[in-house]
Amino acid sequence: MSRTGRPREFDRDAALMKAMELFWARGYEGATLTDLQKFMGGITAPSFYAAFGSKEKLFREAVELYHKTEGVVMVKALMEGPTARTSVEGLLRAVAGSFSQTGKPHGCLVVLGAINCIPGNKSVEDFMCEQRALREKFMRQRLRRGVAEGDLPRTTDTNALASFYTIVIDGMAIRARDGASRKALRAIVDLAMAAWDTMAQKKEADAER
Repeated sequence: MSRTGRPREFDRDAALMKAMELFWARGYEGATLTDLQKFMGGITAPSFYAAFGSKEKLFREAVELYHKTEGVVMVKALMEGPTARTSVEGLLRAVAGSFSQTGKPHGCLVVLGAINCIPGNKSVEDFMCEQRALREKFMRQRLRRGVAEGDLPRTTDTNALASFYTIVIDGMAIRARDGASRKALRAIVDLAMAAWDTMAQKKEADAER
């Protein structure tokens, strides 16, 4: 005799990973509840809501998982480089690799996951805006550390520099989603770091006047 009325059992961690990949590929609004349930292993609606509460709560968990998995290499590169320059370059090269992985969605969940949402999803859009602001904050902190440690001139505009390289990352995410190769992304990194050299030289010259 078959049993009915019981939510289907499933591996929550594996389902969350699948949800992260779908949100990464399609964005918050592009991933419907039906698609999510199917992609997460064909779980039932009762199982879905019992495990995750709502689509928005699932998305927030997926973003956190993205930070812990895909983002960890990038954070490590930014925080552990011996100088501010090597840290930023290391971050950009890690970004080029992450955004163009074989077998995974191209681009970045944080950049592309929820932009220009409908009014009913404003809380999700605001949440992702906060996530992007945190990334720029970490960049700014690393640059300020570079000033404190003496490998950047005291006159360095760390706010502007952090904003510039954050925009470079955002642009790389869009280019990757549009099909840019890893080679093309690495070429962008080369040019971005050439801009660093120009800006640093200008700041040093200004400081000597």
